[in-house]
Amino acid sequence: MLFSSISGGETFSLFEKGLRTPLKQEMHTMEAVKLVEHSLKRALTKLMIHLFGDGLEIRWVDCYFPFTHPSFEMEISFRGEWMEVLGCGVMEQQLVNSAGAENKIGWAFGLGLERLAMILYGIPDIRLFWSKDERFLKQFRVPCIDQKITFQPFSKYPPVINDISFWLPSEKYSANNFYDLVRTIGGDMVEKVDLIDEFTHPKTKRISHCYQITYRHLERTLDQKEVNSIHRAIEESVVRELGVEGRF
Repeated sequence: MLFSSISGGETFSLFEKGLRTPLKQEMHTMEAVKLVEHSLKRALTKLMIHLFGDGLEIRWVDCYFPFTHPSFEMEISFRGEWMEVLGCGVMEQQLVNSAGAENKIGWAFGLGLERLAMILYGIPDIRLFWSKDERFLKQFRVPCIDQKITFQPFSKYPPVINDISFWLPSEKYSANNFYDLVRTIGGDMVEKVDLIDEFTHPKTKRISHCYQITYRHLERTLDQKEVNSIHRAIEESVVRELGVEGRF
């Protein structure tokens, strides 16, 4: 029972006929949502501390997901930077009801195991997880699962590096959306995307971002003409999809 450990919990209820707010769904009571949120964050905090060790600094950021409300992202402080590692939230009650659990409230989360492994082992390129190269695979054949592993890089084909810069729209810009767009268009040819410069115009106060996109194929050398074609497609899409003003 959700309220069994709470003094006077027998007077609380899970559901009500209320209004949807940024803090809760219309059919949930505030008491129920706060306890579910506490359970969610406590469980995921313990998971990350187990993976990264004691003393881990964690913060929660409000966000939006279509199947949960309220929704949160967990960020951890890792090597001097805040890094988003998972999204979570209180499940939309309609989904819970459709599973035949009308008298229950649930929480959900999603995390990328590959991304956590990249952080824990220092793997620079997510595409390596699909590699059959023994130089990669043999590094993780260890006698004990708890043995500390640090990825040792090996030679690859040369990269092709292009920059892209643009003025941000006045609102609703998300760097994560830009990264997703680049990955969608560039696919496996995109090794990494880095924000290398941020400029604020002294008069207009408009903000400009400059990103460096590293293209590299795992199995062959890329030529500049091939990369330019992909890069132009990214430039066109970022203007159309994200509402930025290109500085190409």
